[in-house]
Order: sequence, then structure tokens, then C-alpha cells
Amino acid sequence: MTVQQENAEITANFADEPSTLAEIAKRHLVMNFTPASKYREDELPIFVRGEHCSVFDENGRRFFDGLAGLFCVQLGYTHGAEVGDAVREQLAALPYQTTWSVAHPPAALLAQKIAELAPGDLNRVFFASGGGESNEAAIKLARQYHITRGEGTRYKFIARRVAYHGTSFGAMSLNGMTDVRKMFEPLMNGVRHTHNTKRYRRPEGETPEQTTAFLLGELESLIVQEGADTIAAIIMEPLQNAGGSLTPPTKDYFTGVRALCDKYGILMIADEVITGYGRLGSWFGSIHYGFEPDMITFAKGIASAYMPLGGVIASDRVVETVLDGPLGMFNHALTYGGHPVACAAALKNLEIMEREGVVENVAELSPYLGEKLGEIAQKHAAIVGDLRGDGFHRSFELVTDHAAKKWADTPINAGDFVGGHLNPALAEVGLLCRVAIDAEGNPLVQVSPPLVMTREDIDELASLLDQAFTKATASAGL
Repeated sequence: MTVQQENAEITANFADEPSTLAEIAKRHLVMNFTPASKYREDELPIFVRGEHCSVFDENGRRFFDGLAGLFCVQLGYTHGAEVGDAVREQLAALPYQTTWSVAHPPAALLAQKIAELAPGDLNRVFFASGGGESNEAAIKLARQYHITRGEGTRYKFIARRVAYHGTSFGAMSLNGMTDVRKMFEPLMNGVRHTHNTKRYRRPEGETPEQTTAFLLGELESLIVQEGADTIAAIIMEPLQNAGGSLTPPTKDYFTGVRALCDKYGILMIADEVITGYGRLGSWFGSIHYGFEPDMITFAKGIASAYMPLGGVIASDRVVETVLDGPLGMFNHALTYGGHPVACAAALKNLEIMEREGVVENVAELSPYLGEKLGEIAQKHAAIVGDLRGDGFHRSFELVTDHAAKKWADTPINAGDFVGGHLNPALAEVGLLCRVAIDAEGNPLVQVSPPLVMTREDIDELASLLDQAFTKATASAGL
């Protein structure tokens, strides 16, 4: 078939103009990480409004948002008008201004507020528009810091297997998710990956302390093997999202990573795009787990995703070193970095979070969430191999072969179970959560709800999960 014939066939398929919102979206909108079936045969939900922990589609059907949008809508969907008033006032006063050698009130005040909330001497804030941009900026800041100090050989970064840090060139290079990065390789040179903290499938009888010792030993071995003087930074999420709510095995894990960074002159970067701003019951995951990084990258919850915003919080030492260097500046810039409207939204978001005790709410209700989800795991023990996580971020790993800790291909493979039974069951009961097949071939079900969730909301979330698991296993014959 010639190119002209192919184009004619494609055009014929869209001869009629789309009429519904779903049809318009399928015809014109290229969606994030969305399979072809959603553009062609599958139903495409169209959400039109939200309230508290729920969103409603164009037909008025309610869905419990068990993923807080995308791990980001900390305040839920009730405070949009109040944040919107702050946005409107800022638009009326100063809709845009750069932060290139100038400043404006929202960016200055937000940077001050973030510094107050951050651990240690992390007092300097560079703003970006999202998580990938934030990690991209952290890569450049780390490189420039070492170059300024006369250690230009430090160009390598160590990240963890299966970790996700973004989709831009540098951030994607940090990713430990092979399927996300391999299509676009070769990427940024010099990224190495070490084990993550997943304990499910570790040797039988291994204690958390032994796991910690193994992980730190492997990390130090990698540093020595690569040459400590070639490594710029180690980047880790306090709780690793990809792979399913992976928490540190002991409190000594991150303090051990910190000690290795200090020993070998390596910067420590905490990717808190998800864990920042209350997700674990503290303002930052690094505070929650008791360690002080040299940089924190953030996004998502800083403005409850009501406006796009992210950034890097760096220590005085790192930034002052760069400013004292031959360039006399951080050699990086973004047109929308520190956008006044986004910063105004974030300031109001943090004000509401403090006023409503949102972070304290997570700390108080986290045990209850764990208890209720534990009951679901026990009830559906036939398919739940592991339940793990912390705060308002939990994951079920599903297996059918408990001895091998894996999903066997019979009587139904993982892909068919997820696509043909679990996802339809979740849609039927009205629950939004993240369902994926992990790097080891097991289905993962993640919940990371709005931080304003109440005990009654937790009860509803658990009930909906129970219903969905029941329906999915019954229809799959498990």
C-alpha cells in the first residue's frame, strides 16, 4: 500500500466529524501513556467535576478517586474555588513575570515558606513546572556544583531499579524502568542502578536489618566499582512509587545512604515529587524517615495539582558553591519557572493544608487505612501476595502462586486478568486507582487517595476494593 493510499484510508475512518466529547478526545487528543484501544474501541471516561474525594463523569456517575488524580490532589476537589480566588487576584495584579534576575511576591514568599517546611539547611528553591523538570534541574545543579569545585569527573548518577523519575531526557535516564526508557536509548551517559527496597521475594527468613545491610553493602560496592570520584549524586524516593509503595526496610537505610554520600563526597537527592507535602504524614518523606538530603525535588502536592508547579530545594552549601563559581549563577532557566499564578495557587494550597490540619490527618488515619486494607488483603488472600506502603500510599501485589510469589499464567495470565476482569470491575464499582503489571510480571493495585480522606472515606475505599476484587476473581474463575 502506498503512503497516499494509507493516508486516504486513515482519512476515510474519520470522515464524520466527532460529536461527543469522548469522540473529540479520541480524534484529536494524544493522551499520556494511553494504549491504542482507548482511542479506538474502549470507552473513554470524561470527567467534568469533582467534590471532596470523588469525581463525576459527564453522565453524573460518581467515582471515588483512590489515586488523588495522579498522587497529587492533596486537598481533594472541594477547595478549587478558594484557590481560584487567589489565582484570580494574582492574574489581575500580575499575570506573568519571569524570575530571570528579577523576583515577584508569590515566588519569593513561596520559596520562603518551602524553606521553613524543608529539613536541615535546605533553604534555596528553584522553581519548575513539574516533576520531570524538577529532576532535570537537580541533575544540572549537581553537575555544576561538582564542576565548580574542580571535580568535573563527577558526572555519574546512581538511582534504583524500577524507579520512575520522569520522561524528559535526563530524568528518563535516571529511570530504572526498562520498558519506559529502552525505546529512547541511548540516553544520558553515566547512570547506574542499584537494588530498590522491595522485601517481597527477598530470601526467606531475612530480617529487615539484614536487608538494610545487603542494600548498603551493594550500594557501596557500586560506588567503589564505578570510582567514587566519578559519581555526582544518588537519587532516591523516600517511598518508591514504581514497583508498588516500596518503603525502607529499617530506619537505618536512608541514614546509611546519607553516610555513604558523606564518605565519598556524593550529593544525595530525595525525589519527593510524590512523597512531598504530606503523602506520608509529614511535610516531606525525608523528614518522615529521618534523613537530610542535599536536594529535594518536588511537584504534584505543592499546589494540589490545581496549577502545574515543581522545583528543587537545595542546601545553602550547594547553591552558594555554584554562585561563587566562575559563572556566578546556576546555569539553568525555564520560562515558566516561578510563574506568579502557579506560586499564588501553591501559597493558598499550603495555607489551606495548615488550616485544615491535612498532614496531621494523614498521620492520624494512616494506621486505620493500613488496618482496613489489611482486612481486604486477608479476605482476598487467594490473590493478594503482599500489601505494603506507608501513609496514604499503599499497594497490593497480586499473585496466584504464593510459594513462588508470582502470578502464574494458568488459569489466566496477568494481562488478561487485569485487562479483562480487574479494570472492568473497578470501573463497575466506581473506583479509580492505579493498576499495572510490575517488572516481575505481577499485577499491582495502588491506592494513594486525597489527603483529606476521613475514616468514612477509608471505609468506602476498602468496600469498593473488596467489591472489585470479588467481582474480578469471580468472573476470572479464580
